[in-house]
Amino acid sequence: MDFKPELLIPAGNIESFHAALEGGADAIFLGLKQFNARGRAVNFSNPQLITMLDMAGKKNVKIYVTLNTVIKNHEIPELLDVLNFLSQTSVSAVIIQDWGVWYLAKKFFPKLVIHASTQMANHNSIGANFSKKTGIDRVILARELTHRELELIMHKAQCEIEIFVHGALCYSFSGLCLFSSYLGGKGANRGQCTQPCRRVFKDNGKDHAIFSLKDNQQIKLIPDFAKMKVASLKIEGRMKSAAYVYRVAQAYRMVIDHPGKLPEAEEMLKWDFGREKTDYFMGGNVRGAISDNTNNGIFLGTVKKLSDDGFFVQSELNIERGQQLRVVNKLGESVSVKVKEVTAESGNYQVFTEKAIRRGDDVYLIGLPSKNFSNKFEELKHKNIKPVSGAYKRKIRQDIQIKNQQSSKPEFFVRIDNVEWLRKLRVDDFKGIFLDLSKKDWRKIPFDSPFFKKNLFRFYMELPGFVAETHLQEWLQDIKWLTRKGMKNFVVSHLSQLDMLPKGCKVITNERVYVYNDAAIRGIKTFGVQHVTYPVENDFENLQKGTSRDGIVPVYANPELFFARMPVEVYHPENEFMDNTDKEFKRYVHNGMTSVYSNTPVALMQYAHTLKKEGFFRFMFDLRTEAPSKHLPVKLFKKFNASEQLQPSTTFNFKRGLS
Repeated sequence: MDFKPELLIPAGNIESFHAALEGGADAIFLGLKQFNARGRAVNFSNPQLITMLDMAGKKNVKIYVTLNTVIKNHEIPELLDVLNFLSQTSVSAVIIQDWGVWYLAKKFFPKLVIHASTQMANHNSIGANFSKKTGIDRVILARELTHRELELIMHKAQCEIEIFVHGALCYSFSGLCLFSSYLGGKGANRGQCTQPCRRVFKDNGKDHAIFSLKDNQQIKLIPDFAKMKVASLKIEGRMKSAAYVYRVAQAYRMVIDHPGKLPEAEEMLKWDFGREKTDYFMGGNVRGAISDNTNNGIFLGTVKKLSDDGFFVQSELNIERGQQLRVVNKLGESVSVKVKEVTAESGNYQVFTEKAIRRGDDVYLIGLPSKNFSNKFEELKHKNIKPVSGAYKRKIRQDIQIKNQQSSKPEFFVRIDNVEWLRKLRVDDFKGIFLDLSKKDWRKIPFDSPFFKKNLFRFYMELPGFVAETHLQEWLQDIKWLTRKGMKNFVVSHLSQLDMLPKGCKVITNERVYVYNDAAIRGIKTFGVQHVTYPVENDFENLQKGTSRDGIVPVYANPELFFARMPVEVYHPENEFMDNTDKEFKRYVHNGMTSVYSNTPVALMQYAHTLKKEGFFRFMFDLRTEAPSKHLPVKLFKKFNASEQLQPSTTFNFKRGLS
């Protein structure tokens, strides 16, 4: 291959850092203790990073630091310390998700090179080139792209492109999943994901892992990616072992350097001890990408019987000393067992362990005896870092304070996904009406009716969360058609969609454009955005601690918990399913995308007085997934005006807090 892509390897602890270096990484990505999307990894201290930069530098290996979580308002001072520290090191780039981090880094720490995390949900050339325009050097594309889409993007992209080629897959687009947050306040965008997509759900009498994807593996396409000049090939796995990191790095290094050794590399990857593999959208076939087996490792068999000092398992594969096993019970609880002693007879193995094992438990092979990597550094390097002064922090905090618009009375917005709602709403009640319609329904809008012409100023056309590269020109033509019809108000689901709109349009960002802090709002408003919408998973304390008050607060919504391109099979005739606590959810397909909503709405009506007293005055009723009726909006206004609780409903993270 004339062009060799960078091989980018994960490190979640010291052992895996050593493994990445020895395995052939060109670059390593890792997180500090704060603000990274793998909060459950060990991660690294500042002195450890200085030491790793020294070691990697001697081997000409780059280090990228992940700052890829959303930031809450009270965390801004700590974030400034982290950005200040990183700006005085030799890190090659920081990987970000939050537009607030972008704004602070670009304005106050301009030496830092910025890469856009896959959690920023860039999925087409408009996104890549908008990122370049904002000073972002590299975009990590969404995992859900086809080979053809990537090819087209590479022809148009003005910045470096990075893609994931191996490792675990999220069912939802990365960055657009609220399921973990909804179930217990552990936000995926805060690095605390509890992996609900790996859970078993109850579906029309069948218990199955509806959303559990196999692992991504693209090693066959390495020559194609090199031909396209994809800058970097990324391996997922900051939660994985050093043995995994070393083996996978070696396999991909082998194919990048010697494409003819693909069969040998594929054989190596059979023993990476991940899940079953899929080539996903990139391979052109997603059929069979969902697996009911949610466990990592190679299945050996079930525990046939117990002994006083271990258990027996029948397996076609050899079980040997030094191997790592995982034993999983019927509840999904697991224990790890290192094989220290084993006896074998005709495929029956007795494994000796003191850990509690039950008959019928599943046994998986998760690791072979492998090269040992040190779990420490010989000595820690240190660097004199000039701290951010209190005066400079105050200057920055003053810069990001929001100058709010004021209103003496509340302004209400409503979102609908069905044109039948237009017959049911009292449009005079609303400052803005968001039309989240499928494209075929755009033609059903009565643009030429006296009613619509009179109220056109209230309507905002909402653009979808995913616009495929292959359909980009079609979308641009349809937007031109809308503007010719007089539509000049838009809601965008991705900040780059600003570049899809003609000049002079009014734009509101929806909840997918995250604004968890004043810096993000300040940054987004530099692009001419009229209003922002606060995240539906936000908490009241975080809203209070910011200075922004003129954004839109969702006070009624069935929040979108998954947003996915991957189709999924639900057997229930109404597409409903339940978790193990009997919470009810429903699958919807809209614009060809799959969404999952809770059947219990989020409602903050009882906090209406509190929110207004705090200075918030823009509120939204999200009526998507609701059957059109005159009754519901009337009921919502009545409850809001009385500041009374709506039943049944939940308050999501509003009071319990977002972790």
